[in-house]
This record gives sequence, structure tokens and C-alpha cells, in this order.
Amino acid sequence: MKNAVVLLSGGLDSSTTLALAKERGYATYCMSFDYGQKQLIELKSARKVKNSIAPEAGHKIVKIDLKTFGNSAITDNIDVPKNRSEKEILSKIPITYVPARNTIFLSYALAYAEVLQANDIFIGANILDYSGYPDCRPAYIEAFNIMANLATSRAVGGEKIKIHTPLIQLNKAQIIEEGLRLGIDYSMTLSCYNPDENGYSCGECDACILRLQAFKELGKDAPIKYISHK
Repeated sequence: MKNAVVLLSGGLDSSTTLALAKERGYATYCMSFDYGQKQLIELKSARKVKNSIAPEAGHKIVKIDLKTFGNSAITDNIDVPKNRSEKEILSKIPITYVPARNTIFLSYALAYAEVLQANDIFIGANILDYSGYPDCRPAYIEAFNIMANLATSRAVGGEKIKIHTPLIQLNKAQIIEEGLRLGIDYSMTLSCYNPDENGYSCGECDACILRLQAFKELGKDAPIKYISHK
């Protein structure tokens, strides 16, 4: 089996990505980050997801401090936007964007891949039903992939690196359908930008709204706990 690094936040997208990597026959090595996010409880979801989908997989939780830079509702003392329409959500880059986060995470994954002698890295980026993040676009992924093959000893030695984005062209409903096909229990996942200390999702942030809409589109109840439904 070929080794692959999978970026795993514990959310819907990354969990589905892990299941797809495993289905494709990779030996998966998960990487999660404690980066100063206010929703640190998401790491509990990441552990649950890893243990359910790929119990044999490795799992590194890397501690870094993006809170130092701030300027994001995820890491700074800034309110998370609530109850926005889909048009508002998709209109511009929101304050929940964490500066350069995917670039930083992928760089760590690239270093880990070199150590594992892995040529493959999986990330759950997608360009449909997302909150306008510039580091989720295909052009960005392609550019990082070029850089990865210029910057690593493994690639220079002839082992080309591939950044996999299996969800890049799927909307949230399609992602959920894929996950259900793979048997994912989405009650373990956490996508909310503003959960409480017990892990209940707010039901009002952009991530919750897009997730709730997707399950509604599929005619299914969202299988997680929301603050408004306690």
C-alpha cells in the first residue's frame, strides 16, 4: 500500500476525504492542527473520525500558533458572522478566513510526506458551497503542487508529489452522499465555527447553514447536536 497524508480537521469535508483516501487503497496518516482556533473541540471529532474510519491510521496533532497573527474570527476576538443568507455567505471572503492556513497546513503535510516516503497528500478543499476561501481554489492547489515538486528532495529525486482534492468540484449535498455511501457516521463530525464547550454546533454560522441546507436538500436530518435543539 502507498502511504498518504490526510489533513483531518474533524469536519464533514475532511472526514469524507479520509474515507475516500482509504477506499482508494492508501495507507493513511492523518494530520490535525491545534493552531489557536477557538473551536479547539474539533480535535475531539478528528480523533473520533480517525478511529472510526481508519483505526489503523497514524494520527499526528501538530501544535502551532496562528492566533499570534489574528485577523480571523476563528483565532481572534472577533464575532463569528451569524444567520447570513447563502448570497451573503458566497459574496466575499469572510472574516472566518484564517490567513494562509491551508498553505501552512499543506507545508506541514509535505514535510510529513517526505518523512513517510509518501507521494500523496489529501485535503478536503472544494469550490462549491464554501465560504469564499481563496486557498480552496483549483488554481491554488495546482500552484502548491508545482511548488511541492520543486521544493522537496523526494520530488527532485524523481518521486512526484500529488495533492489530491477529491471533493473540489462537489457541493455539500454531493459530499454527504459520497460519505453516506462510504458508511461515514456524520454525527461524529464538527463543522461549526462557534460550538459551545459541550460540542453543540451553533446552527447559525456559515458552516452550519451550508451543512443544514445540504442535509435538507437530501431529505435527511442533520445528525449532530445544535445549541438551539438542546
